[in-house]
Amino acid sequence: MVFQSEYNRLERMTQYECALYKKGYARLAGIDEAGRGPLAGPVVAAACVLPKHTLICGVDDSKKLTAAERSAIFSALINLDGIDYAIGIVSSETIDQINILQATFEAMRIALSGLKTSADYLLVDGNQFIPKVLTPGKAIIKGDVSSQSIAAASILAKKTRDDLMQDYHKQWPEYGFSQHKGYPTKKHIEALKHFGPCPIHRLSFAPLKVQT
Repeated sequence: MVFQSEYNRLERMTQYECALYKKGYARLAGIDEAGRGPLAGPVVAAACVLPKHTLICGVDDSKKLTAAERSAIFSALINLDGIDYAIGIVSSETIDQINILQATFEAMRIALSGLKTSADYLLVDGNQFIPKVLTPGKAIIKGDVSSQSIAAASILAKKTRDDLMQDYHKQWPEYGFSQHKGYPTKKHIEALKHFGPCPIHRLSFAPLKVQT
């Protein structure tokens, strides 16, 4: 029953993909980001093209998964025969220069450009399609819970960003990046009040914007 339930869930998550395969599209790229809301660190996007008609056990919105589950599925994804994926990373400095929305779009474009072979259709999480991209596609609100390709991208982006924040924690342990990954937790806000911002903080985000 557990297996059947998971199979049914994954079938629902591939309805967009199956409909597009029937229309003749062969390389569908799911695209999602991690890190729009934190006060520190980069925004990271992933583009992921899964093999046609593949169901991957456990793939779901990355926010619904534990760190251990994300790690296991991340490993399964990157070792999957026939997968094509790439990561785009935009720094906190660039976020401050062009704003988080435009930085997110830029990270998505970087990820797309890193694919080994261009996608012929894009499934993008959110309510806006990526500007300056000519490949056809659609934006899907809550796409990370309704498209397996987007959900896979969400896991790739989230795990990559979490690993980056773990590395940043080694440089600036006083902020606790390993725990909150740059999000505005009580501990993070208290550290900012005590130490001020470090080089990876987003100075255009409140409450940092007030201080600068």
